[in-house]
Amino acid sequence: METKQKKFPTPPWDMESAAERLLLEEAAWNTRNPERILEGYADQVEIRDGVDFINGKAAFRLWLQNRFEKQLDYSVKLDLWGALKGRMAVRFEAEWRDAAGKRYKSYGVEVFQFNDEGYGERRFASQEFVTT
Repeated sequence: METKQKKFPTPPWDMESAAERLLLEEAAWNTRNPERILEGYADQVEIRDGVDFINGKAAFRLWLQNRFEKQLDYSVKLDLWGALKGRMAVRFEAEWRDAAGKRYKSYGVEVFQFNDEGYGERRFASQEFVTT
């Protein structure tokens, strides 16, 4: 009998398995490749990022494409604050530049909810932007 190999660590989380899943999330975002990022999310994903509300993978793909066209050289560092069942609380720092070369940083918090297979179903982020 063939066994299906897990793609991601799965809930319920302990701090070690949550940190492992979060490292995969961070690595995907730092590629700035929407398809790579979307690999970690469920089809019916629900996102709130600041004032942006996104529902479903197709809308999330478009939002990511638009974001990375404006936020050049984007990089993020995720820091796990806590994990329980299928949820994580995360602090983040991101940096990027615009087309004119002006540099930005953002700081904020995110809450993730993952399904039993370890795919993100919900992601809610609040952040503050700073020019450098």
